[in-house]
Amino acid sequence: MSAATSASPASVDLLASARRSLAEAGLAATPGERYVAAHLTALRAAAAILANRSTPASRRSRVRSVWALLPRAAAEFSEWAEFFALTARKRAGVEAGLDCVSVREADDLVRDAEAFLARVTAHLGVPYQSSMNLLSVG
Repeated sequence: MSAATSASPASVDLLASARRSLAEAGLAATPGERYVAAHLTALRAAAAILANRSTPASRRSRVRSVWALLPRAAAEFSEWAEFFALTARKRAGVEAGLDCVSVREADDLVRDAEAFLARVTAHLGVPYQSSMNLLSVG
């Protein structure tokens, strides 16, 4: 599907959810909370691509990570998928209660998640306006 193709309603909803997660990242009180919200931003943006490209899975298909499916649906996002798959491990650590994210790591992931979200929205042909100037990150 090209960027000129309109996004499905499910994709538009997922992009809106990703934007809300990005806003939450900017308002988060701790680096861990910011990191988790930024990762959720990217996860929801990737899911928007899958929702726009995929057909419903059969009952027999095994469960796969969105990061494993993304390169198959949109090869141009392969490097992003690899990157965010690695950040998922640290997110799991934060969610398990570990203090394993620095302020710098959280801020970097917020910026990366926003860049990814901007590329996904452009790919899906959905208007995008940066919200980073409204957020107090770092």
